[in-house]
Amino acid sequence: MKSEAFAAGLFAFSLAVVGLALGIAAQRYDFFPVPQIEEAVSTAKSLLSLSEDKLPWYYVRTSQTEKAVTHRPESVAPGLTLVSTLSSDNELVVKVIDQDGRDVHGWNTDWFQIWPDPDHLPERIRPKSKFFSPGTRVAGAVLMENGDLVFNFEKLGMVRVTPCGEVVWRLAYQTHHSMHLDESGNLWVSGVVTHETPVERFPNFEPPFEEDTVLEVSPDGEILSEISVFELLQENGLLGLLYMNSVRKLSGNMLHLNDVETFPTTLDEGVFKHGDVMLSLRNINTVMVFDPETGEIRYSNTGNVLRQHDPDFVDGNSVTVFDNNNLAPIDSNHYSRIVKISAVDDSTEVLFSGTEAEPFYTDIMGKHQWLPNGNLLITEAQNGRG
Repeated sequence: MKSEAFAAGLFAFSLAVVGLALGIAAQRYDFFPVPQIEEAVSTAKSLLSLSEDKLPWYYVRTSQTEKAVTHRPESVAPGLTLVSTLSSDNELVVKVIDQDGRDVHGWNTDWFQIWPDPDHLPERIRPKSKFFSPGTRVAGAVLMENGDLVFNFEKLGMVRVTPCGEVVWRLAYQTHHSMHLDESGNLWVSGVVTHETPVERFPNFEPPFEEDTVLEVSPDGEILSEISVFELLQENGLLGLLYMNSVRKLSGNMLHLNDVETFPTTLDEGVFKHGDVMLSLRNINTVMVFDPETGEIRYSNTGNVLRQHDPDFVDGNSVTVFDNNNLAPIDSNHYSRIVKISAVDDSTEVLFSGTEAEPFYTDIMGKHQWLPNGNLLITEAQNGRG
C-alpha cells in the first residue's frame, strides 16, 4: 500500500512539474492556451468597461456645454476646420465645423461597415467593439481637393471615402497617427510592421516588436515608397537612438513614430531642402529631418522637447513642435507648450504655454497648425479643446 501511495504521489508530482514546464513554455513562446486566455481576459475587461459605461483611458469626458467660446472674435481666422471627435452618443466622427463650432459636414466612421473583412490583421488586434480593446480609433485625417476624406483607423488601416461616406479604397497596412498631404497630392503617413519572430538585422529586439515605417501613398491608395526608420537610424550611424530605450532586450513599440511631413517648395531652403521629410519619434524625444532620396539625415534634435507631437516646418532653418512636456498632471501648474527649435544652433523659444489662469496640458496626442493670418490653431487632445 505504501508503494502504491508513493507511486501515486510521484505521478502527481510529475504531472505538476510537467504542467509547470508547459505553462512556462506556453507563456514564453505564446502557444496554447496563452493566446486564448489573453483573449478571454481582454474580452472580459471590455465587457466590464462597457457595463460600467467607461471609455478607454485616452478619452476624457467633459462638462463643457458650449461648442465654441470666442474671446476675441475680431482676431479669429476665417475658414472651416476639419476635426475628429467622439460624439455625445459615443460615435467616432470626422467632421468639418465653422468658426462658431457649427457642424458643416460629417462622416460616420464605423469600422465594421467600412472594413468587414480585415484579413491583413492578426486576430488578436482585430476590433471586437468600437471602443473597448481591441477597438477602433480615428487618428489622422486629410480632406482631398474633391471633398473625399482620407483617414487612419489607428494601427488598423487607411481609408478613402467620398463626401457621402462611400469607400473609394482601403489600404491594408497598419497605418497610424497623423497624415500629411504633400504638394504633389501624395499622402505621407506613419506605419508599423509587427515582427512575431526575431529579425537578424535588428539584434537585441525581442518579438513581438514593432518596426516603424514611413509610407508615401498615392491618391489612389498605392504605396509609392516604404522607408524603415530602424534602417534609417542604422545607416546614419545613430544606433544610440535605436537602442536608447533599453540596455539589453527591446520589445513592443520602442520609437513611437507619430508624425511625418515634407518640406514644401513654398519655403526657402536652408538646413532643410525641398522634399525633405521630418519625423517625430516620441519615445526617444527626437525630431529629425532626412532626404528620402539618399537616406541622409540632415538634422536631428534629441531632448529639447518631451514626448512631443506634430513638428511643423517654419522656414528652411527652424521648426515648431507640440511639446507635451508630460512630467506631471495639470493640477501641478505644469503645462504643455509650443516650442520653436533652430536647426542652425539648436536654440529654443517657447511660443505658447499654459498658465494658471488658462491651463493647457495634454499628456498624450495634440496638434498645432499655423494659419494664413498668423494665428496658431492648437488641439489640447485629451480635454477635447481646440
